[in-house]
Amino acid sequence: MTDSEPAIVIVGTFDSKPDEHRFLRKAIEENGLPTRTMHVGTLAPSPFPVDLDLFREVLGSGPPPARDRAIAAIIHEARSVAKQWYGTGLIRGMISAGGGTGTHICTSIMRTLPLGIPKVMVSTVASRDMSQIVGTSDIAMIHSVVDLLGINSVSGGVLSRAAGAVCGMARSRWRPQGRNKRVALTMFGFITEAALGIREELERLGHEVIAFHANGTGGMAMEKLAAEGFFHGILDLATHEFADELTGGYCRGIGPERLRLPPGRNIPRLVIPGGLDCAVLEFTRKDIPSRYRGRKIFFYDFRSAVRLSTRETTLIAQQVAERINPSPETVKVLIPMGGWSEADREGGPLYDPQSARVFLERLERDLDPRIE
Repeated sequence: MTDSEPAIVIVGTFDSKPDEHRFLRKAIEENGLPTRTMHVGTLAPSPFPVDLDLFREVLGSGPPPARDRAIAAIIHEARSVAKQWYGTGLIRGMISAGGGTGTHICTSIMRTLPLGIPKVMVSTVASRDMSQIVGTSDIAMIHSVVDLLGINSVSGGVLSRAAGAVCGMARSRWRPQGRNKRVALTMFGFITEAALGIREELERLGHEVIAFHANGTGGMAMEKLAAEGFFHGILDLATHEFADELTGGYCRGIGPERLRLPPGRNIPRLVIPGGLDCAVLEFTRKDIPSRYRGRKIFFYDFRSAVRLSTRETTLIAQQVAERINPSPETVKVLIPMGGWSEADREGGPLYDPQSARVFLERLERDLDPRIE
């Protein structure tokens, strides 16, 4: 491998998992791809030669800092290096193997790489909730099944397949064919019919439609790609996430960027209260929480949709107005007058035109008058 050749970067805590990362390096090189190694351990220098040893670079001189500070310093420097390597064309993919700490360190580094750069994490904790670990990135998590303590008949197989996976991803040749303008579309289950119709019409007009599930992470992934300049427009059909964020529902997890104009971007956005009629919560008709008895409920599967109260509806209208007011030149609001979900149509289990009027009145009161 030359110093300027793009390679699969093997990043990891080589001080605690040396055998696993040497195995990955050998397996990838046997697959015909070059490798580049980055040691991000905080216990000791790498026990074998590597391209970059951040323990030596960051922690090598002076008394060792507290463990949390050492990890933070390593992550900070490694993210900077990863961005530099990517910017100069040195990264073709990234892979790692680790336990809880190694997973935290290495996925923090992977998340600095853009969508489309292969990222594979073999982890002993991959069977747990990975929502904060993966975030809005396209990291592929592989459960190690066994703990990572050297190479054996189980761990070797898992690591070999992971190496094959990152090599296969790196060799992918697919590229989008069209040069149509890209429109982001948010959607979720209760407004699928509307989303399908909108996609068909936008494609008829010559646009490429890229849909995001309004499940918390989906909306934030859309905002991240919008900030990177990926879209020419946003059709925010499903703003349902605000209801679940307020009530602790199934699709919670939005951040402060949701619905806000990305800095330095002038992206037109149409905002629709799709799914803002209800919060989706995990209960069935057999175990309705006492605080929701007496409300309109749509029993869906293992989840149920609860019609929002007047207070909740008012709070969400305030939040929507507050987030879109700073960008009056680029945003418009469309209010469907026949209901905001397939359960909110006339005769549906959540139909409540009075609640919709409360939302509209509060939104019009708080909205910048320049927003149509």
